[in-house]
Amino acid sequence: MQGATVQFHAWGGSAQVNGYLEWVSEQVEARYGIEVNHVKLADTSDAVSRVLAEKAAGNLNQGSVDLIWINGENFAAMSEHGLLLKNWVSQLANFPLTLPEKNTAMVTDFGLPTQGQEAPWGKAAMVFYYNKRYVSSPPKTIHELLHFAQRYPNRFSYPLPNDYLGISFLKYALIALNPDNRDVFYQPVNDTVFRQRSEVLWRFLDKLHPLMWKGGRYMVSQASTLQRLMSDGELLLAFSFTASEIPSAVKRYDLPESVRTYAMSDGSLGNVHFIGIPFNSAHVEEAKTVVNFLLSPEAQAEKQKVAVWGDETVLDMAALNPMQQARFQSETLHPSALPIAGIYHLLPEPHASWTDKLREAWFARYGERF
Repeated sequence: MQGATVQFHAWGGSAQVNGYLEWVSEQVEARYGIEVNHVKLADTSDAVSRVLAEKAAGNLNQGSVDLIWINGENFAAMSEHGLLLKNWVSQLANFPLTLPEKNTAMVTDFGLPTQGQEAPWGKAAMVFYYNKRYVSSPPKTIHELLHFAQRYPNRFSYPLPNDYLGISFLKYALIALNPDNRDVFYQPVNDTVFRQRSEVLWRFLDKLHPLMWKGGRYMVSQASTLQRLMSDGELLLAFSFTASEIPSAVKRYDLPESVRTYAMSDGSLGNVHFIGIPFNSAHVEEAKTVVNFLLSPEAQAEKQKVAVWGDETVLDMAALNPMQQARFQSETLHPSALPIAGIYHLLPEPHASWTDKLREAWFARYGERF
């Protein structure tokens, strides 16, 4: 184990995430003699494709990916193709601190049981933010969002649905527009149910698109562009899956100090994100050691600090002793931050099969326009 290098493939588009993983690498090397190399990804599917190619080439135990930050559809794809190490999570000393027997989200990913193939790492939920200098009353529901767009034309947009934040907006809208019998969203999708449940979404988007930024004729391809457009004053309302990135951006002067964060009252799409070990990792035991550290109260508390990342812990406070709980004491919130208990209620991610179906249907309907 001493001197090994664990190749951790994770999204590299966030300064907070990158900085936190630098801290993790320092801690793990000092404690265990293991180096963690953060392989920065633009898209997690790149790492999935690499593992798949290695399997096809017969590389069964010397893979180039030791850890991968995944959830949702990427987990579904890796699980389907047998690309993840199985039944290892329960071996971690810190995993019981998530109380998985009580918190089923720790062992379920977009409606699919994880079966010990990935360990929970953090929680995230969709939040919205607006510029209070120009907007006194932001929309609190999906229906109010349409009224907002009518009142402030060209001042809202969402990314294309091949971006994670773009498809997340569509999933939020789909669930929020279907308040009754939502159990269908947590089962494998079929054509009949999809057609019935998506009809209200298409009617909503047909009305919304002409009111969006640039008249809906052009849409951004990446989530990060929304923040830039908010900074430039072109948008007055945007959204994120990382609440802490808003006050962090304000502190860096990347967003105006008049920006405020809030959550929709009709629900916030939320999920747990995970870490997997590919089936052919060259450093399995070292990778487990790293993940166990990531689940430690010390590492989870550091990650939850707004100034560091602001990613909500997956640990259950009831499983921690008073000294461990003290690490998670609330900080003084920045005025632009999401208020404590600001999430009204979470809308769990739908079954993974809904994601591809929704994306394909969106492009079939609107793709030529963008």
